[in-house]
Amino acid sequence: MSHIANDVTARDLQFGDGQWARSKGFDTFCPLGPWVETEFVPDGQVIESRINGEIRQNVAITEMVHKIPTIISYVSKNMTLLPGDIILTGSPAGISVINAGDMIECEIEGIGILSNPVA
Repeated sequence: MSHIANDVTARDLQFGDGQWARSKGFDTFCPLGPWVETEFVPDGQVIESRINGEIRQNVAITEMVHKIPTIISYVSKNMTLLPGDIILTGSPAGISVINAGDMIECEIEGIGILSNPVA
């Protein structure tokens, strides 16, 4: 099963704390959606993110550093995966600062568009 995740990070906290836990752990920081796609086959689709309509990230799934089966294998060797668990696969180049009032759109061909306003 596949879906889109908007993996938000408070970079100021990340760099200040020297680790990731607090900077990724706020209640609204990992919206998922727009639904779960049960028939998605990753095969060259484009991953794109936009802030206020401006493209910030645009890359084909085939450009991933680690392939999805490799990621699942690695994770499952280190922890038990249960139904409903989610694995995020990382972010393409182009991360950007976001501000209150911005609209973020994350899109994967064949899944849809996840739209989130920044509050």
